[in-house]
Amino acid sequence: MVKIARWNHDGGTHSGFVDGNSCYALPQGQTVNGLLGAGLAVTLEIAAETLRTAPEVPLPEVQLLAPLVPATIRDFVAFEEHVEGVRKSIDGVAGVVAEWYEAPTFYFTNPHTVTGTGEVIGIPAGCSELDFETEVAAVVGHVPGSDGRNLSAAEARRHIFGYTILNDWSARDLQRREMKVSLGPCKGKDFANTLGPWIVTADEFEHLHDDEGFLPIRMAVEVNGEHIGQDLLSNMGWPFAELVAYASQDSVVRPGDVLGSGTCGSGCLAELWGRNGSKTPPPLKTGDLVRMTVEGIGSIENVVGERREAVTRIPARNRPRNRTVLAEARALD
Repeated sequence: MVKIARWNHDGGTHSGFVDGNSCYALPQGQTVNGLLGAGLAVTLEIAAETLRTAPEVPLPEVQLLAPLVPATIRDFVAFEEHVEGVRKSIDGVAGVVAEWYEAPTFYFTNPHTVTGTGEVIGIPAGCSELDFETEVAAVVGHVPGSDGRNLSAAEARRHIFGYTILNDWSARDLQRREMKVSLGPCKGKDFANTLGPWIVTADEFEHLHDDEGFLPIRMAVEVNGEHIGQDLLSNMGWPFAELVAYASQDSVVRPGDVLGSGTCGSGCLAELWGRNGSKTPPPLKTGDLVRMTVEGIGSIENVVGERREAVTRIPARNRPRNRTVLAEARALD
């Protein structure tokens, strides 16, 4: 199994491969994003050479980082069960809107606040309902002869370089207010995303796809050792190849793009709040340990840190809607 990672060790940041309980670094100056730009076939050749020649560093001695520096992060909402529960929690309405079934839906989130497994995730200012979201993400790589535009599903599948785990951290109370403006979440989402622990190359999953391209691999999440939820990735409404193809329509996908599956069924607290009619289990608090495990990939875990105490909401000014420039302003000319 080829696992691609980034890590800190001995005062430096390294990119390379994890095999068993050891890390093998690429030569200085080579990066994971460089591998994505080279494509999967070339990367598998580089992996074989690196594992044969590079010095071995024990995995327990390194601090794993997010396995890539994303170019963009598109996060889909591809699990019907999740939509049912969260809509009840966020909007107070049962069911799934008809538009969800018509085409995949995603939003762009912040590539600059990506964290790795083991990092402390602070609670953002003003948040009292911190939540997690259990997801798998596809990572896009280079395909020779393709510009990544207007892909068919078959073409898009070749652009999937590998898979990693994504925790889309969510401030539900901030998100609830923001989404009433009908634009989507912003500060409720952009403070942190966790990717990791590494990228497992797509060839490792080829034998697992069903006839429609879905991957029936297990996903699970626990808080402080207590099981919260589990699902199969194959319960998505669309296979990953169709999500990548949709993202490319009248647009482009490039090496280093990350596309999240959206939260699996029972993969977050807000969904359970909607189903239970109360905040049970409770929102995350400082000191909680969140651990996500995906079959064939591994596990990520993060501790919740302190809340940043600050006031960041700025009310709009109540100003007159003038349609002409005031005479006094004209006089300044």
